[in-house]
Amino acid sequence: MKHADIKNVLSNADMVGSDVVVCGWVRTFRDSAQVAFLELSDGSSFCKLQVVIDKGALSVDAEATKLGASVAVKGKVVKAYKGEGNELNASEVVLLGKCPAEYPIQKKRTTLDFLRTIPHLRLRTNTFQAVFRVRSVAAQAIHRYFHEHGYYYINAPLITASDCEGAGEMFRVTTQPWNASYKTAEDYFKEDFFGVKAGLSVSGQLEGEVAATALGKIYTFGPSFRAENSNTKRHLAEFWHVEPEVAFAELPDVIEIAEDMLKYLVKAVLEECPEEMKFFDTFMEKGLIEKLTHVANSDFAVCSYTEAIAILEKENARFEFPVHWGSDLQSEHEKYLTEQVFKRPVFVTNYPKEIKSFYMKQNPDGKTVAATDLLVPGIGEIIGGSEREADLSKLQAAMSERGMDRSAYKQYLDLRRFGTVPHGGFGLGFERFVMYCTGVENIRDVTLFPRSVKNIM
Repeated sequence: MKHADIKNVLSNADMVGSDVVVCGWVRTFRDSAQVAFLELSDGSSFCKLQVVIDKGALSVDAEATKLGASVAVKGKVVKAYKGEGNELNASEVVLLGKCPAEYPIQKKRTTLDFLRTIPHLRLRTNTFQAVFRVRSVAAQAIHRYFHEHGYYYINAPLITASDCEGAGEMFRVTTQPWNASYKTAEDYFKEDFFGVKAGLSVSGQLEGEVAATALGKIYTFGPSFRAENSNTKRHLAEFWHVEPEVAFAELPDVIEIAEDMLKYLVKAVLEECPEEMKFFDTFMEKGLIEKLTHVANSDFAVCSYTEAIAILEKENARFEFPVHWGSDLQSEHEKYLTEQVFKRPVFVTNYPKEIKSFYMKQNPDGKTVAATDLLVPGIGEIIGGSEREADLSKLQAAMSERGMDRSAYKQYLDLRRFGTVPHGGFGLGFERFVMYCTGVENIRDVTLFPRSVKNIM
């Protein structure tokens, strides 16, 4: 059906006086003796279009006025009677789809907890339409940033035989039903589609390193999968990952790129989603716009892991999980560092090698690796990165210490044999970034159909 987007009808002064057709869903209906008002949304903008119905000149099917019904409206664009922008004087209202009284999107029931039970309908609310417009703008900004900075976009495979993180939290990919008659797992997998055990990728990093050692600067942006038995507000089994890899980059370069990219993305969201950000500032997180503006215009802090532990140990009495050198940082520690100590995002660097992945460059002290996590107020870790280990013997030793099967990483090890170079990169959890920009507290509320433990709705 040929029609105009509500976004354009609302804001385009040149359309005043013209006849147009708009399509959308009824968000509200108000009635009086002579005039009725429909408020329509088609998803193209945060603001809704008011449709004015002269009851003396136009009769409208009662079904077309019910919450959730879809309609097509023909009419003349006029300046809004109140406020800025335009509205529509209707000459015809056509019902496209009825919506019965049991439509679950009702004001008295639309808590986020309830809306998670109806993911197929929740996008029709203000909150979720705003979230997904911000998500779309942020995704476009990611591609734009890397394109403008000379990176090549690489599509890493989603099915792999290697576990990038070495943690064993992979989803299995198989074409076979379970058959207990096989004597060993190896025999079983020989009969499977690939002839070996395969799983869904936890990260595109290893393949990204392959591309970076040929193309120089690359990034991947796609889904990752982790079978981590975690049911927190910050974890998903399927999430989207932004992962740049840069040849000849060392840890300071990785930090510089990560900060520059994050600021670019924040500025894009603030500039391109002003109405959505006002909504989130009002209803999700007071002071959100001010916080993000501060992030976009300030220098991030840099603090070594050892320095961070020294700071936190002085406050151990206040923490549920006291820290010591060698322990991983918990959410409460990240929150304290970003919100109480530095009051801005902070890169924590040079973690103990035992708590980081096998591929991270070993520092000369023999105890730490050239890794960094970017911690931000309200979310905690949003980026994890490192300089990668470029020395073949050191990488092999790290894999042996973890009991990893080196035969599954032959191609990765070859990169260290044939023209090895310093290189590094990081991963940005895209959903966590969207949470950060919107003030939404649960990661399940920034993805279309969240996949988590015992949940595949």
